[in-house]
Amino acid sequence: MKNFSDGVQRRFLFACKDMSEHDRGQLLLMGVPGKAVDSATAENIRAIQPGGFIIFGRNIESPTQLRQLIDDLRDLCKIEPVVTIDQEGGRVSRLRLIGNEPPSAQQLRDSADKSAIRWHGELTGKLLRLFGFNLDLCPVLDISFDDDADNSLKGRCYGRSVEEVCKNAGIFNTALHSQGILTCGKHFPGYSRAGLDPHEELPRIPLSLAELEEHELAVFRHFVHKVDSMMIGHAHYAALDPHEKSSSMSRAIIEDLLRTDIGFRGLVMTDDLDMGAILNSYGLEDAVRRCIRSGNDLAMICHRIEAVAAARQILDAMPEKDLQPALERLSRFKRRLAPPETFSTTRFESLDAEVLELRIAVLGEEAAHEKSPEDGKRSPVEIY
Repeated sequence: MKNFSDGVQRRFLFACKDMSEHDRGQLLLMGVPGKAVDSATAENIRAIQPGGFIIFGRNIESPTQLRQLIDDLRDLCKIEPVVTIDQEGGRVSRLRLIGNEPPSAQQLRDSADKSAIRWHGELTGKLLRLFGFNLDLCPVLDISFDDDADNSLKGRCYGRSVEEVCKNAGIFNTALHSQGILTCGKHFPGYSRAGLDPHEELPRIPLSLAELEEHELAVFRHFVHKVDSMMIGHAHYAALDPHEKSSSMSRAIIEDLLRTDIGFRGLVMTDDLDMGAILNSYGLEDAVRRCIRSGNDLAMICHRIEAVAAARQILDAMPEKDLQPALERLSRFKRRLAPPETFSTTRFESLDAEVLELRIAVLGEEAAHEKSPEDGKRSPVEIY
């Protein structure tokens, strides 16, 4: 297992400072097919030079294997990559495959213990730095209007009101920052009142602008200067854009609302373009072009790995003026990425034992030894 040497650190600082604004592959955040980088995958990554990678359960087998995978991915990149994961807690915890499962946002919410939320955020940040991650795709900023709603958010929401979400998610967000991990608010502009799961099909949210401003948008306005990035969900909001089917493809929602009205200055990314909400409504070329022109800085392709090379070709064919703003924002974001920490299995085991302590403190001894149940149609490690 290699460590983060001084030579690699010099490469990291140089790459962040001198990121090429003409490297169009930087606008892609891609999934990885397996638990190790084979020759075909390595060749693909070298050619695409993506802006970053997202890690899923299919990529995780053991602590040393995971760190080796991330080191190998980083070594294939000329520019320091974003390396990210959905490590929320509960069923959306990729690292539960090799360790203890931290409490979910809802379990932490229901415990009413703010110190436990802070502890969870600090532990999460320490674990992610140890493996070489630099961005966590959370906190979830959706409000839970119905804890049993079948829209992929069950157990993942920090509150049932604007005030509760802002307080609890804010504590977690600050704790992640304390460990050098950047954060991502999701899923803008809020789809907890969606009646469908966007993993399967496009939800339609028939709320008025006033209703959205009172609840969903109030939370995102609160976090505008607190999170480092925003993930745009896939849903149709007629009150915000009557013409575009998905919010993730809407210039009115991303540029006009999020960037201009709300004033967000950080990185903006799509949710996975491999979700049914997008696949059923857009072709790959249409989706890639629309998402960048609407104001996203990263187009996320998690599962159709073969489509990432095609997406790079689509970006190569787009006018430079359409890509330049996103490349500049991504360059600024990458200057803030923290380098990995030196890995050791002893350190991982110590942190993992602390996750179990937290779990017992929040859930009690008996419940703490039960992992979250499978999530119906989908594996719990594939929800994001």
